[in-house]
Amino acid sequence: MNVALGSDHRGYAAKKRIQAFLESRGHDVADFGCDSVESCDYPDAAFPAAQAVAQGTAERAILCCGSGIGMSITANKVHGVRASLCHDAVTAEMARRHNDANVLCLPADLISESVIEHVVDVWLQTPFDAGRHERRIDKITAYENNGHPDA
Repeated sequence: MNVALGSDHRGYAAKKRIQAFLESRGHDVADFGCDSVESCDYPDAAFPAAQAVAQGTAERAILCCGSGIGMSITANKVHGVRASLCHDAVTAEMARRHNDANVLCLPADLISESVIEHVVDVWLQTPFDAGRHERRIDKITAYENNGHPDA
């Protein structure tokens, strides 16, 4: 799978661990920054990583910052992105099964390295259930496209 990665300075170490984890499992990774622990702005990495998903050059993206909140807010501004902030395997699984989340946002300051790897693994392996959930995703997409959920 092609996975875009991005972080701010607070998520940099987690992003590097995630990159190694993904590559060890055969995934192709595109790193959209940042490149150090020097202070930077999370939108600078979140927007291009999310755009890679929206444009189809990446199948999914994983974004890390201290709380995961800034990355989630930013990524969800990109048309076609459904970013979910996940703290554990249950939220990661539900984000995929029920919401077809294509961007995973992680709180690097709040969960351990082993939990991050488990969350990433579950999120990447879980399929979208479709069914009744598909009509909900269709409403989100219609709103994005037309400003109304029934359009």
